[in-house]
Amino acid sequence: MTQKPSKNPWIWIASLYLTESIPYAIIISVSVVMYKNLGISNADIGLYTSFLYLPWVIKPIWSPVLELFGTKKKWFLSMQLILSLVFLGVGLTTGTSQFFVITLAFFWVGAFASATNDIASDGLYLIALNPGEQSFFVGLRSTFYRIGFLTGQGLIVIVAGLLEEKFGDPAQAWSWTTIGVASLMLILTGINYLSTPNVLEKRIAKADQPSFGKVFSTFFTKKNIGLSLGFVLLYRLGESQLVKMASPFFLDDRAAGGLGLSTTEVGFIYGTMGVIALLIGGILGGIVISRDGLGKWMMPMAVAINAPNIGYILLSWSQPESIVFASSVVVIEQLGYGFGFAAYMVFLIYLAEGIFKTAHYALATGFMAMGMMLPGMLSGYMQEWLGYPGFFVWVVLATIPGFAMAYWVKYPREFGKKLES
Repeated sequence: MTQKPSKNPWIWIASLYLTESIPYAIIISVSVVMYKNLGISNADIGLYTSFLYLPWVIKPIWSPVLELFGTKKKWFLSMQLILSLVFLGVGLTTGTSQFFVITLAFFWVGAFASATNDIASDGLYLIALNPGEQSFFVGLRSTFYRIGFLTGQGLIVIVAGLLEEKFGDPAQAWSWTTIGVASLMLILTGINYLSTPNVLEKRIAKADQPSFGKVFSTFFTKKNIGLSLGFVLLYRLGESQLVKMASPFFLDDRAAGGLGLSTTEVGFIYGTMGVIALLIGGILGGIVISRDGLGKWMMPMAVAINAPNIGYILLSWSQPESIVFASSVVVIEQLGYGFGFAAYMVFLIYLAEGIFKTAHYALATGFMAMGMMLPGMLSGYMQEWLGYPGFFVWVVLATIPGFAMAYWVKYPREFGKKLES
């Protein structure tokens, strides 16, 4: 396989993973803020927005289609155009009487398109870069993925908050915001068309093409696959619940146990200092794994991604008036997340190694989505049952299985060096 040398990976990786994460952020995370502003309960928010993870869980079912037909570039460009239309549909129906059902339907379509976009984008990353480059750029990749996510949680939420203050109507504010997101997706699609490499993909002769069953079975016969999947499912068990209830916690009135922040303030916290901290943590994580290998950094990164959750316990207990404390907790969390998530992404790349790496990476990330979906579906009920202080204590206790799996999981101790050799 070959690629045009003029395509700079520092540019196309950043652009491609921004475009991969922004729709994911809108569908999975920003929808939480939107529905909270529009009066939906925490229990319904946790259940229905977590159920939107399902396409990412089951995407391995159709991932072999992308492995065997078309090109990765054509697939992700098509899906990105569909996502533009999806967000336009959400924007045009947010103010209707049945907005919850209608917008959820649009988000469902978007979730399937976004999951397919992920398969194709990850596939291009795996075939356009050699193993050493994959390890080196994992920090850039995960960082811009999270920057895209925080663009949703930050900039887009800030815009919605400012429009809410201007119009005095949350429905109208979110309508214009999601129409703006549709325009942004269209622009990013054009950038990806121009910046991503045209890779000549190696094809298996039609007579030798494997069945879907063989593509799947070769994944489940990998060495130590049970332990590996346990790690994938449990490494972010605490975060999978925290991410659903963090925004409602910031937005809820103080009488309800929240901090009573405005939509704009929540967007500012995530979209400014949070982005800077994430950028530093993600790039640093990729560099140290590339230099020293995954074995040396797995446990420190597990601590980095999980320990900052303690800050939310302190916030819920003290309910500080100042936004500085809340901002500090988010900055520490994002710094740790960026650093710790690098280990997770490198492990997923390792797990996908083999002849069917695109389909196998989709399988690995499908289990990753399952690890976010199932706990997230219960998070709203847990929060309403325990209250915010008790819920955040539960989140910290839920990190224990992740620490255990990070300690027990099997992987090449010098994985980073192996990739460079």
